Amino acid sequence: MKRLLVLGAFAMQLFTAAKAQQKTNPDEIKEKMQWFADAKLGIFIHWGIYSVNGIDESWSFHNKKISYPDYMQQLKGFTASNYDPQAWADLIKASGARYAVMTTKHHDGVALWDTKFGKLDVVNSTPAKKDVLTPFYAALRRDSIKCGAYFSLIDWSHNDYPQFLKDSNRYDIKAHPEKWQRFLKYYEGQMAEVMTKFNPDLWWFDGDWEHSPEEWEASKMRNMLTSHNPKTIINGRLQGYGDYETPEQNFPVSRPKYHWWELCMTINNNWGWQPQDNNWKTPFEIITIFVDAVSNGGNLLLDIGPKADGTIPQEEVHMLRELGAWNQRNGEAVFNTIAGIPQGHFYGPTTLSKDSSTLYLFLPAKTSGQVMVKGLSNKIESITVLGSGKQLTHKVVGKISWSPVPGLVFIDVPETGQDKYITVLKVKLDKAVKLYRGQGGFLTND
Repeated sequence: MKRLLVLGAFAMQLFTAAKAQQKTNPDEIKEKMQWFADAKLGIFIHWGIYSVNGIDESWSFHNKKISYPDYMQQLKGFTASNYDPQAWADLIKASGARYAVMTTKHHDGVALWDTKFGKLDVVNSTPAKKDVLTPFYAALRRDSIKCGAYFSLIDWSHNDYPQFLKDSNRYDIKAHPEKWQRFLKYYEGQMAEVMTKFNPDLWWFDGDWEHSPEEWEASKMRNMLTSHNPKTIINGRLQGYGDYETPEQNFPVSRPKYHWWELCMTINNNWGWQPQDNNWKTPFEIITIFVDAVSNGGNLLLDIGPKADGTIPQEEVHMLRELGAWNQRNGEAVFNTIAGIPQGHFYGPTTLSKDSSTLYLFLPAKTSGQVMVKGLSNKIESITVLGSGKQLTHKVVGKISWSPVPGLVFIDVPETGQDKYITVLKVKLDKAVKLYRGQGGFLTND
């Protein structure tokens, strides 16, 4: 993941993002994107040799926090001795997630499968001595979970890749085009291996900011992947040749411009396992972030970082189980829904059923008394609390008979019977939602 610690690198990332306008036509991909739009929740897995010492994945040597030789010494400690791919998949399923994205190769170039392009993989260079991807993807598919492959375009370990440490490069592409061509053959070959061995439902690229789309041959790579599997989805980190946008860590205040988007976020502060990082987000915080993303028409890709032996930290297990239990109670308001009503109509996240005749309101735990919906022109048929089915009462205030402006809807929320994290109110409407968006007054448009 991008951990850009210097201003110059951050500026370059922004510059690259500004250049890489989306080159895919949303109308041409909307059919294949439907499962992604319905999925809402994915689980990200950052697993690699960086979990041996519990340090930053790849960035620790790139930013000189540790020497490159010391970083690569971690190869000797990656055992996967307690790795249970089916247990991983079952936990992901229990969370309610519909897809999972696994780091097949990070910027350090260490592959988690038996690559034919060199020996820098966990099969040939670590005590694990096994391909850890094949059984995991098989387990995911047994649990009906879509399979995603994180793949770093960057490979700081490869001698033919120009960038290496944050303040040094191996060579200039223009001066040595033959080296870059050798690297392209290598990286495209590894991508083809992942494509043919695992046939990912989703590709999650990273590292595109270091080169232009022409240098990456991004158009060629997209064509290769979609020719092999026309239904495969590609994230927005292929220099404009992706299908959806994926902001990282920082929640967008306004909805991203792509038709489809996903927020990728850690459970604590780091992507991979780091034992010193105890800044765990609470279930309430994660669920709040989740419903905010869904309310804005996006997904949440929530990360976990297993240890080198393959065990998942208990804090992460607890989080996924709590998230899953909440989804069991309230999933109707999340999965297979569409973005909610515009801000200003309700002071909190909302979603809508696909026919827009049911409005879901999300309330933080311990909210009681009256909550208000503004500008709702519909007649309300019923209001219930998800999870319990408890019927709630409401009244309309300020409706003037001769005016098209609707009154304010006040819903009575009792102190008891609420969800311990986020309570969801199901508001059944007489027809598809109709909102008043005017400015009030005698002469006004409905």
